[in-house]
Amino acid sequence: MTDVLITGSGPTGLTLACDLALRGFAVRVIDRRTEPHHESRGKGLLPGSLDVFRRLGVLEALEATGNKKVVLRKYFDGEHINDTPTEAGLLLGQWQIEAALRDRLAGLGVRVEYGSELAGISQDESGVHTELADGTVIGARYVAGCDGGRSTTRKLLGIPFEGNGQEEPAMVIGDVRAPGLGRDAWHQWFTSDGGGMLLCPMPGTDSFQLQASPERGERGEPVPPSLESFQRLFDRHARVPGIRLVDATWISAWRVNVRMATRMREGRVFLAGDAAHVQPIAGGLGMNTGIQDAAALGRTLAAALSGPGGEEVLDAYEAERLPVVADVLADTAERYERVVEAVRTPGQGTEVGMNRAQPPAGA
Repeated sequence: MTDVLITGSGPTGLTLACDLALRGFAVRVIDRRTEPHHESRGKGLLPGSLDVFRRLGVLEALEATGNKKVVLRKYFDGEHINDTPTEAGLLLGQWQIEAALRDRLAGLGVRVEYGSELAGISQDESGVHTELADGTVIGARYVAGCDGGRSTTRKLLGIPFEGNGQEEPAMVIGDVRAPGLGRDAWHQWFTSDGGGMLLCPMPGTDSFQLQASPERGERGEPVPPSLESFQRLFDRHARVPGIRLVDATWISAWRVNVRMATRMREGRVFLAGDAAHVQPIAGGLGMNTGIQDAAALGRTLAAALSGPGGEEVLDAYEAERLPVVADVLADTAERYERVVEAVRTPGQGTEVGMNRAQPPAGA
């Protein structure tokens, strides 16, 4: 029986695994995917996450690749308006963050078990018994569900995921190359009709992360994202002749969702990261909140594994994180609305959502 079984090998699960392995506990990490992804996804680490990674011994590797300073180059209706330097953390792709954490974890003797799909959970006073899709049974003293917004762990526990979301995509996203486009700035093109396209150069690569308003068909319905659609959106918003987008290695769509689990613990099983909460992207708090979840859960599980593990010890994680998550959801929803409105004004861009409008209660 392992001490902790972690489902999901994103930034949350890998951070928790490194934390517990460094403390000397036996950890296993399973993931239904057959191999690591190579997508930029969440691309910014905030100071709190950098502090966690410094303690885990991965910050130096991340800083060797990422950019601390980013220039937001803003355009409106095709005209360059201004450049805004920012320095709020570290810019790099999520796949690069995960790779650094996997390398650290491997150095601690733990490797992600890919192709392992969770199918069942049962628990008693002695531990948790998890069954995989192939019939394998893994016993653990505790389980941490870090398996994303569609968390199988959360669904198996029957924990409600309350909130609201939009069916239509608010944004199309992807990773592309744009030969000939300068890589010295995060290009942000907005137009007077409220649409826009952003191309952010990803450090350590020759690709850009693309974010854009969805293309609409003749009847006003969203057009599924594709490289061809990306090019049409670029031509419409950027209006830069001669630039062709190529090599789309990731194509997806993003929908506004503001949801959180009604609880983050069921007996010996815990939820963290997107499995427990999803929120708008403004401010880049999603991945970072999950990393902070992992740090807090690491403290709770270490205390439980080192001592009697009474209810008051196990309750500490949810008591600490649930109010924080509720605040983050409200804050990011407000930031997102602020950005959507602000970019209609020439010279304003994503920096509008970097800070909260009001300080947190008690600050």
